[in-house]
Parts: sequence; structure tokens; C-alpha cells
Amino acid sequence: MTLKLCVLTPNRIGWDSEVDETILCTNSGQIGILPNHAPIATAVDIGILRIRINDQWSTMALMGGFARIGNNEITVLVNDAERGSDIDPQEAQQTLEIAEANLTKAEGKRQKIEANLALRRARTRVEATNAIS
Repeated sequence: MTLKLCVLTPNRIGWDSEVDETILCTNSGQIGILPNHAPIATAVDIGILRIRINDQWSTMALMGGFARIGNNEITVLVNDAERGSDIDPQEAQQTLEIAEANLTKAEGKRQKIEANLALRRARTRVEATNAIS
């Protein structure tokens, strides 16, 4: 038995296929989702979505949103999503270093919040390239 996974962003469909298992980053921690999972709706945090098809794992960097799980269907609506295999590891590392520098230079509450969010997004992209593939 499989699950139907659909990851949607405002601009495109990031993923749309049958999967065996997913591990989703929510605002309250990670949840594993297997067939016949209890129906839930949850907020999705900035983090990694791990996807298993057969015995192969893939990753996606998710940039926050919502997910609905029910009837062996997972619908994930996020601000942005990027497959780990599509991310250039060197570019992601450079972006992370820039984000770290910007956080140390940030002044004022608003700048610090924005810099921290940019750092979390950059770190997630790096993690997606390093995760189990």
C-alpha cells in the first residue's frame, strides 16, 4: 500500500506521486507518515521532507506552510520547496555562510528575525543536499 504525496508551492507542483513513507517537519517536531495514518492537519516548519519510494530515500527542502493527511493522501502547501537533488551544494553552502554573516551583523529586532529566518532556510537547503539520498 502506498500514499499519494502532493507538494504544492504558489508557483508549481514540487512533487506529485505515490510514495511508501514520508517524514515531515512540523512546528511541533517530525512526524512519520505511513499508509492508513490518522487524518490530521498540521503546520509545516522550515525543514526537510524525507520521502521513501521502495528502499530509496529522497529529500525536499520545505520553507514552511501546512499539510493535510487523510485517506492515504498527503497534501503539503508550502511557501517554497526544492528537491535535494536539484540543489547545488556549493551554492547552498555559500548562501549559508552569507546568512550566518548577515545574522551577526543584524541590528534591531526586525533585522534579527529576518536574518534568522534566512539562516534557517539556508541551513535547510544545505541539509537537503547532505541527507540520505
